[in-house]
Amino acid sequence: MKESSLVVVAYMALNFTSSVLIIWVNKWVFQVYEYSYGTTLTFVHFLATFIGLWICHRCGMFEIKYIRIRDVLPLSLAFCGFVVFNNMSLLHNAVGFYQLMKVMTTPTIVFIQWLLYGVVLPDNIKLSLVPICVGVLLASVTHVEANPVGTFYAVLGILSTSMYQIWVQTKQVELGVNSMQLLFYQAPMSAGLLVFTVPIFDDIFGDKGIFFYEYTFEAVCAIALSAILAFVVNLSIFLVIGKTSPISYNVLGHCKLCAILLGGFLFFGETTNGKNICGILLALVGIFWYTHLKLHSAPGKSRTSNQSRGDDKTGDR
Repeated sequence: MKESSLVVVAYMALNFTSSVLIIWVNKWVFQVYEYSYGTTLTFVHFLATFIGLWICHRCGMFEIKYIRIRDVLPLSLAFCGFVVFNNMSLLHNAVGFYQLMKVMTTPTIVFIQWLLYGVVLPDNIKLSLVPICVGVLLASVTHVEANPVGTFYAVLGILSTSMYQIWVQTKQVELGVNSMQLLFYQAPMSAGLLVFTVPIFDDIFGDKGIFFYEYTFEAVCAIALSAILAFVVNLSIFLVIGKTSPISYNVLGHCKLCAILLGGFLFFGETTNGKNICGILLALVGIFWYTHLKLHSAPGKSRTSNQSRGDDKTGDR
């Protein structure tokens, strides 16, 4: 295996491990310590990401490169839209419909990359995405019930999530920066923008508000652990997308979901049925198929080759 391939595998393994761990730690924070302030926790995550990157800079791991605020603002706004609109979608939709719309991020990215950047996926790659998406739907979606308001927020959530993941890749190329240099600007900007959304989603001054929460030593340690893992997750997202593509990152995300569902069935006694198991197996078949195709794909050209360094006709590198 080439050194570049080993680097990609290492980045994906880092993202996979940290993403699974942070899900369980956040459950611990929300359920055990009853810290039910999700948007505030996201703000803390990006503040911790900025601090972590500053430490990395001081340790000589990367050099800070000047980037104009207006060049990073779309990325930060897309991230805030991703947080806000998905929270609103979850608030106004049943969990089944919410999960259904999240799965639609993958085909949406395929469409946007074709429409705006001329990135065309080969037919066999597109076919491999079908069992992944269908499998995840079977494994995770239960009752589906739509409503106009919920659908509106869900669509905005899909679009903002898709653009965020696409821009994570294209901005690195456009601005001539690496993952750490770009995230160093995006993290504090996103944290600052999220401050304005905290009062919308989190109780601040109520009897059970943020300022009246009992911050015990154990609760603070759990929040700090979540923040440290968030730094690793955020950095690994930029590293994975920067070395591969938004589609490959989405496939990795579906793989993480399958692992979490399977782990819940096998080790935590969560209820399951034949549809869930068939969905996981179908998704895994698609994931292995996609991985096989990407490992054996030949580089080609698209009309955006000068915008995305090393992009081949599948949109990956």
